Amino acid sequence: MFPTKLFEYELRRRRGQRSIRVSVHAGGRVLVTAGLMMPVVMIEQFLVRKRSWIASAVEKMGRWEPGLLSKNDPVDYRTHKEAARKMIEARLAHFNIAYRHRIGCVSIKNHRRLWGSCSRSRSLNFNYKLVHLPQELADYVIVHELCHLAVFNHSAKFWQLVERAIPDWRVRRKQLRHIGNGKLG
Repeated sequence: MFPTKLFEYELRRRRGQRSIRVSVHAGGRVLVTAGLMMPVVMIEQFLVRKRSWIASAVEKMGRWEPGLLSKNDPVDYRTHKEAARKMIEARLAHFNIAYRHRIGCVSIKNHRRLWGSCSRSRSLNFNYKLVHLPQELADYVIVHELCHLAVFNHSAKFWQLVERAIPDWRVRRKQLRHIGNGKLG
C-alpha cells in the first residue's frame, strides 16, 4: 500500500502499459496500475487530479454488498457443477428447437464476472451459478449466448433474435445485473 496525502492505494506495475488506470474495489480498496517505468511523481499527480472521482468511488464501494457473481466458493462449485450442466444442456436443447443453431462444446465454469460467453469456434461457456438463479433469469443467459451463435455482437438484429424467445429480456437483464453485481447500501 502506498499512502498519498489523500488515501492509500495499491500500485501494480505492468510491462508495456503506457497509461495510468485507477479502479476502486469492494470495501473501497484503490488499485492503481501503471507501466514499469512510470515515475511515482507522475502517478501521484494523476491521483490528485482524479481525487474527487476516487473519493466518490471509495464511498460508494464501501457500501457495496457483493452479488452472486463475485462470491467464490469452490465447494459450492464442485457440488453444483453437474446439476448446472444438466439444467443448461436441457434448456439449450429446448430453446434451440426454435433457433436451430449448431453448437460446439458446452463448458461449465466458475467465473467471477461472467454469466456466460460464446466463442467464434461456437463453444458456449456458462457460469455454474446459473443453477442458483430463478429459471427465467437462467433462461435469459442461455438464450443470450445461444443467439451469439448467429450474431456475434449486440446489434439490433441480435436483440431481435433474443426477443423471439425472451420478450421481456430488458427486465430480466436488469434483474440479473442486480443479482450478479450486488447492490449499493
